Amino acid sequence: MQAESRGPVVVDLVAPPEIARWRPLLHWLMAFPHLLINQALGMLRGVLTLIAFFTVLFTKQIPRPLFDVIVMTLRYQWRVMSYVLFMRESYPPFDFTPTTEDDGSDPAILSIEYPTELSRFMPLIKWFLAIPHFVALAFMLVGFVFAWIIAFFAVLFTGRYPEGIRNYGVGLTRWSTRVLAYVGLLSDEYPPFSMS
Repeated sequence: MQAESRGPVVVDLVAPPEIARWRPLLHWLMAFPHLLINQALGMLRGVLTLIAFFTVLFTKQIPRPLFDVIVMTLRYQWRVMSYVLFMRESYPPFDFTPTTEDDGSDPAILSIEYPTELSRFMPLIKWFLAIPHFVALAFMLVGFVFAWIIAFFAVLFTGRYPEGIRNYGVGLTRWSTRVLAYVGLLSDEYPPFSMS
């Protein structure tokens, strides 16, 4: 079941909770090629965000191809991390299609609406305005680490990812992606303090 969309950023995971019991032990190893690519895409995203900073300052826009590639890197990251954290069984595709809308080919969904115009001077202060989010997310992440350890043993012994813990992980990703989209100049909409 897909979560209700709130704002320009949509993040969800539509996958059955049943996970083979051996997967928590080996998912990280099977995802190694994806982790290397994800690292390279993260560096690319940093460079593109710097370029976007100047395009927003001078033109109040991010060129659509640049925006699409940045969104693709975030989508790829979500697909890889949902697999590494064994929140789903299916292996993520090596998909580098630069689009804002997710095509739904993978259980991990991430789309960001393209803004036609952005505030010219907001890039100078967005990082500051997001500090309360960073603090809250840090506490939530610590909580997820403990919850993930419980999920690890739950999958090992029952073959099922606890729904509440998975919803917590997806919600945390949704919230952090909204903050990344805001600070990363992909949206001017201030993110809600919400995982839904």
